[in-house]
Amino acid sequence: MKRTLIATAGASAIAVAMIAGFEGYRQRAYDDGVGVQTVGFGSTRREDGSPVQRGDTITPGRAVILLARDADRIAQELAACLGPVPLYKYEWDAYVSWAYNVGSAAACRSTLVKKLHETPPDYAGACRELLKWTRAGGRVLPGLVKRREAEYKMCMGEKT
Repeated sequence: MKRTLIATAGASAIAVAMIAGFEGYRQRAYDDGVGVQTVGFGSTRREDGSPVQRGDTITPGRAVILLARDADRIAQELAACLGPVPLYKYEWDAYVSWAYNVGSAAACRSTLVKKLHETPPDYAGACRELLKWTRAGGRVLPGLVKRREAEYKMCMGEKT
């Protein structure tokens, strides 16, 4: 197996399933802990693109559709900032899950991306950077620690 360019890759079914498992399904909008209204599998935008509002609800089927849409958008934004960096599929899936959670803007400004832009790319170092993203609202969250450990293992090619 060799690393390939992911510039046009969207979110894979594996990445979407991983995200769904970590985000969990919530029918009714809730505060994500840092003041952002979220619904379904962590979607912050309604189907029409407007922000999720307190009191919004969504069915499981619609939530899966939004998750796939959102994950694909995040994947495209991440691919744009990574540029021509070849990755293994499992590295890409881990990075898409992470970027879905932290947002593509934060991901693209990260040391993780800088490590992938080094010559040669620091692949192991980039994977290790995932482990640093465990805070929300200024505090370490156990759920984020668990998620980052799983993303790190996936990024390193370990079975989770």
